[in-house]
Amino acid sequence: MSGAWRLLADDGVGAAEGLALDEALMGRYARGEPDRQPTLRLYSYRDHCALVGRYQDLGAEIDLEACRATGTEVNRRPTGGGAIIMGSGQLGLAYLDRAPTGGRPREIIEEFSAALADGLARLGITAGFHGKNDLEVGGRKIAGLGLYVDQAGAMLFHASVLADLDVGLMVRLLRIPAAKLADRAVAAVAERVTTITAETGNPHDAATIRPAIAEGLATAFGVALEPGSPDGDELARAESLAARRYRSQSWLDGRRAASDASGSALLRTPAGLARIYLTTHGDLIKSAIVAGDFNELPDALVAMESGLSWRRLDHASVAAVVDGSGASAALGVPPEKLIAAVIEAGRQARSTAGAAGPYLASDVS
Repeated sequence: MSGAWRLLADDGVGAAEGLALDEALMGRYARGEPDRQPTLRLYSYRDHCALVGRYQDLGAEIDLEACRATGTEVNRRPTGGGAIIMGSGQLGLAYLDRAPTGGRPREIIEEFSAALADGLARLGITAGFHGKNDLEVGGRKIAGLGLYVDQAGAMLFHASVLADLDVGLMVRLLRIPAAKLADRAVAAVAERVTTITAETGNPHDAATIRPAIAEGLATAFGVALEPGSPDGDELARAESLAARRYRSQSWLDGRRAASDASGSALLRTPAGLARIYLTTHGDLIKSAIVAGDFNELPDALVAMESGLSWRRLDHASVAAVVDGSGASAALGVPPEKLIAAVIEAGRQARSTAGAAGPYLASDVS
């Protein structure tokens, strides 16, 4: 990654517009396109936007009614990861380039997490990579990371860095398990996240931390940053993508379970939470969807989803699909734990047949 990167900086962007420009920039790095210098975009959204990861269920992760009441824009990122709140207090980072040959997603994410940690060190903060997509300070999340490589070989690395955060608003807008603690919700979430403002004792927002983050990335990768702006083709493509994708209901719905005769179970895995949704027809499974804050959707889960369609909802049939797909290994859980989650989702579907909307089952831990 030596040489020079183009540096883009903007603030107060809308949800659809911000995501559309990232994807428009990404399109310039597809295989067969002329070689271009990588692009680093450091930007902030308008107050406020709620964004879910590519493989998450929108309604399960975000309180859509609360978003409407507060005027919060809602959208879906092309990258994986979990639901986040973005605004002037959170610095968005997008890095765009051709994907390295043979580069594994986790290795790429870890490399960028180290570079972000370099930027935070310039603000007096010691951070380290944890789990599959978090940068943490003393066990508390200070940045979330995500990666997407498209079929044409273009790569988009996403990060959100918490300069500051309204935890109360976050609890109101996102469906966070800790929020079930009612009056302790804000305190419970605050125990799990931190901000640059909190760590330094000085007020910060996206604009004030941008220079340090930029310098950290430049130093870590040994590159120069050249300020620039999107060209006419990129802006035109972004406008088109915002209209036909990021403002479309089909994109927002994403991995949404059917609303009739449906149920779900929440499955805890070493990599995070997975939600298993089933729709049923009598004793048959009509469809299955696995949603979660994945950086990429494992092929084994796709195979399990497909294999469960029109199978009988009984232990033997479900076990045959789970074992044959390798999905339990992909999630890092014993096969029986995954089978139990599928059966529980099916039980909820049967009990709520005809109800309006999917029912979230109890946690299968």
